[in-house]
Amino acid sequence: MSLIKFNNGTKDNNLTKGFNDIFDSMFQDSFMSDRLMSKVPAVNISETVDHYHIEMAAPGLNKDDFKIKLDRNLLTVSVEQQKQNVETNKQYSKREFSYSSFVRSFALPDTADDSGIEATYKDGILNIAVAKKEEAKQVVRQIEIK
Repeated sequence: MSLIKFNNGTKDNNLTKGFNDIFDSMFQDSFMSDRLMSKVPAVNISETVDHYHIEMAAPGLNKDDFKIKLDRNLLTVSVEQQKQNVETNKQYSKREFSYSSFVRSFALPDTADDSGIEATYKDGILNIAVAKKEEAKQVVRQIEIK
């Protein structure tokens, strides 16, 4: 979606600037951007000598809510959760359905060993460890000076 600023061909006056400022602040407000960004969990990706590590912040879920799939070199983490609250008051029934879902995909490098992927979920953090192939592991050795 793009915004077109109001300009009727006249020079900028205070009223036009006021409208533009309102629209700019409304769509660039940190509250709006935080609400849009909160739909997808934050991820940290790091690398050690023998593994790639993916940490995903996803509090309030159970380990059974996650589906992790590997298709070729694309690792996909998805969640689809349905909550249902039912309240009965007087002569009517009220139902509230709440769906939360997200999908995050990660392209694994050629050096990743797809048979060595492990995942754990603890304290709201999903940890995925992807093993490296033997030839990709960095060898640290001391070089002798002659």
